[in-house]
Formats: sequence, structure tokens, C-alpha cells
Amino acid sequence: METYEILRDLAIILLSAKIFGMLARKCKAPQVVGQILAGLVIGPCFLGLLRQTEFIAEMAEIGVILIMFSAGLETNLSDLKKSGPKACMIAIAGVFVPFILGALLYLGFYGFTGVGTPNFYAALSIGAIMTATSVSITVAALQELGKLRGEIGTTILSSAIIDDVIGIMVLTFVIGMKSPDSNLLMVILKTVLFFFVAIVGGIITYKLFAILDSKRPHTRRIPIFGFVLCFGLAYIAERYFGIADITGAYTAGIILCSLKDAEYINNKTNISTYMIFAPIFFTGIGLKTSFNAVTPKLLLFCVAFVAVALLSKIIGCGLMAKALKFSWSDSLKIGVGMMTRGEVALIVGGKCLSQGMITSEFFTAVILLIICSSILTPIILKLLFAKEKAPANAEA
Repeated sequence: METYEILRDLAIILLSAKIFGMLARKCKAPQVVGQILAGLVIGPCFLGLLRQTEFIAEMAEIGVILIMFSAGLETNLSDLKKSGPKACMIAIAGVFVPFILGALLYLGFYGFTGVGTPNFYAALSIGAIMTATSVSITVAALQELGKLRGEIGTTILSSAIIDDVIGIMVLTFVIGMKSPDSNLLMVILKTVLFFFVAIVGGIITYKLFAILDSKRPHTRRIPIFGFVLCFGLAYIAERYFGIADITGAYTAGIILCSLKDAEYINNKTNISTYMIFAPIFFTGIGLKTSFNAVTPKLLLFCVAFVAVALLSKIIGCGLMAKALKFSWSDSLKIGVGMMTRGEVALIVGGKCLSQGMITSEFFTAVILLIICSSILTPIILKLLFAKEKAPANAEA
């Protein structure tokens, strides 16, 4: 591809992503939904202005790595410690139930052909995609209702953070199983070894960053070294442990999230991430999506996929919350608050697609899930909280 064609593609992607993102915000939907729709419109599905190229795919890979690095930086370890076992148990149930039901749904539609077959790995991928939770919409709804700082809001937020950590580990495990020269024991050993090395190395790295942070706070070298850690750990995870590169990037963010300058690093990271790389990633999802292979069976699968994905979070998280002595009403609110899907579901799906575990037409189901969950969650939460008496000191 000629250089000028690359520049043309970037201009079209960034412009369309911004326009559709703004339209999505006007419709009270996340910008990511608009960016995905931008890819659908300018891609092979509709206008055919662009197609997925190796350059766009590589830029999108950088984008997803930076998104996960930013997610790690935004993690509040103090909140995770305070939420404790309850949030952890809810998160585990919120991963286990969707993973199992998602895999069974795929096998029910397309048949079980044995362990180690393409159908088997596709089923695991569908289950892994269902595990992810994105609470950005839920947080906005809880803020509006004045419930974010309450017990329910704190539980949902903490559970979602843990949920994503477990979900990334599930993805790591699934991709490790797909490797032709690996076996179950080696996948487990490599995963455990990676996190052991990450913890030990992370402690040393954190102390070095803390020293630099105290001597040279708010200097550009700190986010630059942060980028080095992000890309370096992403490479090490993929190259030497067979772990997804996004796991390494997320771990790098976790290592630095307690620094005094963590927010400063994140702000500098977001300049390039959300202006260039993230729009390319999300628009690229739309470019990779094809409706040409949509059949009545696939359409029925998409509807079932959305229904199972939403209900499985309510069932898994809600029942676990009830087992932890929450009321039925609060348990339902927690389950509904955990059913939104967003960036992480796309990231997991994109990684499974790049590994050849699923085909592009299944992104139709993922996109429908994100749109439906983004619309339904705030509405249902508002209805559930409307039955309560409004607090006297509700948040603005």
C-alpha cells in the first residue's frame, strides 16, 4: 500500500469515528457504539470505502494494548481491598455462569465435534466474550440516581473491576489451549509463572518508578517509561509465556496504578490512545464485520447470544449476591448493573478473531450485545431504584 493511501485511510477512519461517536453521545449511547457503526458504514457492509488492511490491523493492536494499559492505570487497588470477598465472589459467579452458558449456546447451535476441534475453541471463545463487563453506562446511571457511592454502587463497581481481571485470565487460558504445541498443564503452569514473574518484577518496577516519581514528578520521562513498561510487558507475555499481549499491558497498568503520578501517566497516555489508536481499533471492528454470511441460523444465534449474555450476568451475579445476604431487590440491581458489555468484550472478541478461533460474522452478535446492554441497563436500573424512596442527600 502506498503511503498516501495510508494517510487517506487514517483521515477517513478518524473523521467517521468522531462523527458517529458524537451522534452516539447525542443518542445517550457510548461513543464506542458510534465508532463501531462508523466502521460498519465505511467498510464492506455498506459504503465499501475502506477494507481491513495489515496497517490498520497493526494500529488497532497498538490501540487495544494502550486501552488495557489505561484500564490498569485506572484500577483502584484500595477499592478492591475494601470490597473484599463479596465483590470477588460476585465477580467469579459473573464470569463462570456466562462462560459456561455461552459455550453451551454455541455448541447447541453448531454441534459438539470433540475437544481440540475448531468448534470446541469457537465455543470457548463465545463463552469468553460473554464474561466481560463494562460499567461505564452503569456508573453514569448510578450517578444520576444518586446511588454510586452506596453499597450497591460500590459492590457493582468493585465486582466489575475484578470481573475484567478474571475475564482476561480466562482469555489467556483459552488462547493458551489453542496453541498446537501446548497442553492443559503447560497452559496453567505458564499462566501461573507469568503472574509470579509479574508480581515480583512489578514490586521492583514500582519502587523504581516511585523513586523517579518523587525526584522528578510530572515530567515527560515518567509516562515515556510507562509506555516502555506497557509494550515491554505485552511483548514478554506473548513471546515467552504464550499469554495474550493485552494481559501484559493490563498488568503494566496495575503495577503503576498506585503511583502519585498514575493519573498524570494516564492523561498523557489517553492523548494518543483516544485521539488516534482507540478509534482505529473500534472502527476496525466494524471494518472486519461482514453481513454477507448472515443466515437465518446466524441471526437466530445473535438473538439468543444477546439474551443469554444479559440473563447469565443477572443469574450469576444476582444469585451470588443473594447468597451473600443481599436482599432479592438489591441482588437484582447488582445483576442488572453487571450486564453491560463494551470495550473488553470487543477486545476479547478481536483477540479470538486474530487467533482464528471465531470468524468475523460473529461480531454481529457482539455489536448487538453492546448496543442492547447499553440501552437496557440504565432503563432497568432506573425502574428498579424508582421503587425506593429518594435519599435526602442524593448525588448531583
